[in-house]
Amino acid sequence: MSDLKEALERYLTLRRTLGFKLHDSGARLEKFVSFLEDQGESVITTRLAVSWAQRNPRIQPAQWTVNLSAIRLFAQYCSGFEPRTEIPAPDILPYRYRRASPHIYSPDEVSRLLEAASQLNPQTGLRPHTFFTLLGLLASTGLRVSEAVGLRRDAVDLNQSVLTVYQSKFGKTRLVPVHNSTLKALQDYACRRDRLHPLPRTPWFFVAQQGGRLDGWHLRATFIQLSRQIGLRGKMDKNGPRLHDFRHSFAVRTLLNWYEAGENVERKLPLLSTYLGHAHPSDTYWYLSATPELLNQATIRLEKALGGAQ
Repeated sequence: MSDLKEALERYLTLRRTLGFKLHDSGARLEKFVSFLEDQGESVITTRLAVSWAQRNPRIQPAQWTVNLSAIRLFAQYCSGFEPRTEIPAPDILPYRYRRASPHIYSPDEVSRLLEAASQLNPQTGLRPHTFFTLLGLLASTGLRVSEAVGLRRDAVDLNQSVLTVYQSKFGKTRLVPVHNSTLKALQDYACRRDRLHPLPRTPWFFVAQQGGRLDGWHLRATFIQLSRQIGLRGKMDKNGPRLHDFRHSFAVRTLLNWYEAGENVERKLPLLSTYLGHAHPSDTYWYLSATPELLNQATIRLEKALGGAQ
């Protein structure tokens, strides 16, 4: 094994020990190290780092920035024991990340998506029930898609109405209480799943038609199909409402309900942040400025407060 590959192995082990999963970054860096070795180089140079980051002209410039950012962190690590290492400057391939504007699902849109999911074929199989229950869970809890798909059977407590999300983003584990109606849907699904597949083939709660693990790609493809079917997307649209927007919608509806109920939103916001598994409260605060309805509610609250102070 080369010195660079050994260094990369130590680097990934160290960062993963700190809670970073680095699935994509790790794969990128392995390819980058192989690229350096093919070039006959034993140290990281800015020229080759930029060349590799831009090797695919068909991807978006934002991806070039992501590639170079991963290399920059690795280079900083390598510079501690290899003084010839060049660390690419932060102003090379700059790109400012902008969050996509979320689609906030209306109750009617959620109902139509669930109805369409319940009509999936085969009607006698598990598939329509899997997608109906999974989409309903995303809408009612704001779980990340990966968290919902990755729920293990032993993480769904159907007696205490609590889900345990293990080692999610940033390595966090948290408890997610669910509403009684959500609990009932999960119980119905588990009964039907176990009746159709009495001998479990997988430890996961949600399973595919034949009883194996539900594939995330298949989930997204089916969601796009359902979205087009009910008119949320055009027949040929590549972009449109996303599965992740269920999470945005849950957060926004929760905040709106608090505003309308006269709750102290600033005080309760950390509760929502914890429930959603956000790493920082600022991730939750983003919804206040990113959603016109919430911004309007905040403005109304501020005007009332200022009016009362005069």
